[in-house]
Amino acid sequence: MDGTSLAALTGTLVPIAFFAMIAAIVVVPQILKSRERARLHDTLRTAYEKGQPVPPELIEALQGNRTVSLPTDRSQSDLRTGIIWLFVGLGFVGIGAAFYAGLYNVGGATETFGTFAAIGAIPFFIGLAFLVLSFFGRTKAR
Repeated sequence: MDGTSLAALTGTLVPIAFFAMIAAIVVVPQILKSRERARLHDTLRTAYEKGQPVPPELIEALQGNRTVSLPTDRSQSDLRTGIIWLFVGLGFVGIGAAFYAGLYNVGGATETFGTFAAIGAIPFFIGLAFLVLSFFGRTKAR
């Protein structure tokens, strides 16, 4: 295999792998959830066959009536989310800095750094917004 056909093969595999990863992120949790529901159904059937009383929590879980408890202190959740987004943005800047420093041989290191810094600015400012929300939520609760 020569260099051009390898580059062409890599150029087609990367987008396919990207979309396969996105599909896996969506599909795998659904498969796991359906398996969990199947186990719950088996448990319910076994309990019914043996004449055992079925707890109402199990029936509610099967019907999907699970209640989601929100955190009582929303500012704490915003703080955590903000810190995560900040560091995702800084991670993009770090990748750009690694390219700029020559850790990877790419053409146009200055442009590459600027591109990654621009991409990293989006999650960075989202994180900054969550930190501001956390600050205002904390002072409002007092």
